[in-house]
Amino acid sequence: MIVNAEIIQACLADDRKAIKWLYEQCFHKFMPICYRYNKNDEDARASLNAGFIKILKGLHQTDETLNFWAWSKRIMVNNLIDEYRKNKKYLNHISSKETERELEIGNLTVVNSAESSLGYDQLLKLITELPETSAKVFNMYVFEGFSHKEIGALLMMSEGTSKWHLSIARKQLREKVEKLEWYNQKMVI
Repeated sequence: MIVNAEIIQACLADDRKAIKWLYEQCFHKFMPICYRYNKNDEDARASLNAGFIKILKGLHQTDETLNFWAWSKRIMVNNLIDEYRKNKKYLNHISSKETERELEIGNLTVVNSAESSLGYDQLLKLITELPETSAKVFNMYVFEGFSHKEIGALLMMSEGTSKWHLSIARKQLREKVEKLEWYNQKMVI
């Protein structure tokens, strides 16, 4: 899956086959990232498409020494963060504290699985069930490697708030995994 100068030049020349090939490669590489930042398939695909357009528009700035995948991943993640910031002002105000009852209701998910191990798809589903801001902070910190200072700057929050959201996400994920394990043990018995 090497993107060489010939592919980039073909994409810059508006070669539809090269663009399609590059899109397919990016789709397989970046769709899991888009799923981590979005709660449904439609939004994840829309984010991927918007990010891919930015990648195509930025191809003229690349050179042969550039690691294409590292560069394009950074564009995709920045696009996802920009979308979050843009949509944040249109979404309902997210409360920084949820009541214990809301947390209990949010944790009551039904998983129809007799497997005793947590799969990637299940983990991804659990992450999408987190409160939106906490899920974004969790993804940026755990999967993308951003520091709390960087997350705070990108999401327009304090470093402490970023740490709080990460703590909430970890706590809720731990509780959800424990419930899944308990449920799976009951299914085996």
